Amino acid sequence: MEKPENNRILLVDDEEGIRFTLAGLLQNAGYQVDAVAGHVDAIVCLQAVHYDLAFVDIMLAGDNGIDVLRDIKAISPATQVVMFTGRPEVKTAAEAVRLGAFDYITKPVQSKMLLSICRLALTAKRMHDAQELYRANLDAIFRSVSDSIIMIDKEGRLAHFNATAEEVCGYSQELSGREVAAIDLGCRGLCHTALLETLHTNSPRDLRRFECLSPAGRNRIVSLMANPVTDADGTVSGAVAVIRDETHLVSLEQSCQKREMFQGIVGASTPMQRVYFLIEALADVPTTVLIFGESGTGKELVATALHYSGARAARPFVKVNCSALSESLLESELFVHVRGAFTGAIADKTGRFQLADRGTLFLDEIADVSPAVQMRLLRVLQEGEFERVGESSPTKVDVRIIAATNQDLAKLVKQGTFREDLFYRLDVVRLIVPALRERAHDLDLLVAHFITKFNKKLGRDIQGISGNVRDVLYRHTWPGNVRELEHAMEHAGILCKSDIIAVHDLPQGLLDSEQNGSRVIAKDPQPPSLKAKLTLQEALQMSGGNKTRAAKLLGVSRLTVYRQLGRCPAD
Repeated sequence: MEKPENNRILLVDDEEGIRFTLAGLLQNAGYQVDAVAGHVDAIVCLQAVHYDLAFVDIMLAGDNGIDVLRDIKAISPATQVVMFTGRPEVKTAAEAVRLGAFDYITKPVQSKMLLSICRLALTAKRMHDAQELYRANLDAIFRSVSDSIIMIDKEGRLAHFNATAEEVCGYSQELSGREVAAIDLGCRGLCHTALLETLHTNSPRDLRRFECLSPAGRNRIVSLMANPVTDADGTVSGAVAVIRDETHLVSLEQSCQKREMFQGIVGASTPMQRVYFLIEALADVPTTVLIFGESGTGKELVATALHYSGARAARPFVKVNCSALSESLLESELFVHVRGAFTGAIADKTGRFQLADRGTLFLDEIADVSPAVQMRLLRVLQEGEFERVGESSPTKVDVRIIAATNQDLAKLVKQGTFREDLFYRLDVVRLIVPALRERAHDLDLLVAHFITKFNKKLGRDIQGISGNVRDVLYRHTWPGNVRELEHAMEHAGILCKSDIIAVHDLPQGLLDSEQNGSRVIAKDPQPPSLKAKLTLQEALQMSGGNKTRAAKLLGVSRLTVYRQLGRCPAD
């Protein structure tokens, strides 16, 4: 229970003796009390201090206590008010209660009555404050959730709903307090049925992806999760439902299932459908995207698809290969230079960031950027501005960054070659492009695509590949990924003398890997037979004295080598 000294009370009475006596009783009980004689002094106190409770005499010299009550409720609605009256009248008492008074007591005021009603009023205030806090927290939760939320009370009446439910479902304040069974929003009413079932059975309901007709007459696909609301003693006091609109998601999933090509990217496999989904989900947001994939997987194609699938499609798409330029050239290319900034800078030059303003800048091979350029990139990402080389005034830009790499940036951060803060700025959303060996089901589609492409380029009329060629392609592990396949098909298209590509039309390197067993990912440094014949001294000579490599040559552990040498490895 809250201590009396934590409560502040305002006493308004024009009789000095009564004011002095009542203030003393309340102070002796531990309350903080301010006692004033009239309306004006009461208002001054209310504007300076928050009061939990006010005692106000209805009859004040030259004034009316009811007016003081009105002002208290206007200035501090949470303050409880108890009225004093020497002549109790039903009309006056009813008016006081209507205006928000907690109670009224008659004069002469007994000390026990005063302290008793004081405790009751403060208890009521604490309960009211707790309810208001609960309501404020509930409203904050409701506002922060983008899904529709509907709550009913234990009688099945509409108790609360959030702005999303109002906008999407058509709820309005006029419907509050009505039984949901009688509310018709022009839909099938499944949400109301689920809420009432949850209320009556005290068990959750989960409805996945059912059709719902919005008030605007638009069909939607929604999912609903309804749960009972219980009090501290376990009593069910209502039910709440969260309704999520999944129309767009279902549409994306359905379209992804049908697509064999998306924005120039070829592939119908499950890994590629995930890539298509992420591209569409990220296309219209300004979030920085980090594309990761092995060389030749098509990271630039993915970046291009991200740009041209979104709202920036009509704006510039600027590409920079960070590994192809020296540090000074890359800095100049990205951030512009002004005349005289360095030797050879004979005129102002527009940089890639300015060219990409309001569009997209694609930074390929971002792992190869020097620490100095990394620092400047970080500033652009953080502040949306940069300084031209040779100039100190900042230039504002609105550029979406898409970066790509085939290296492990997190590992580079640990090694100290890549800034950690820049890594986290770039790695907001990571999009992984699968290697060709992880999407082997796309081989036939890719082969057909490249045959069509090179028929047009080379003026040929190739119809397909032989079964033997298909077997070779499916056995190959494609370390160069789609780029390697493209080069192989172009090579075959040039050499092919008929309308079907044969094995002898394929590149010799691919055929050599086929003969050598291309599915062997790693081979032993020496044949097993040689391991048994080597002595420790021979292995050390062959490895240049490296104990670890010598152990591999011998087929034993590094610890065994050290033991044979008569010493343990250093920590």
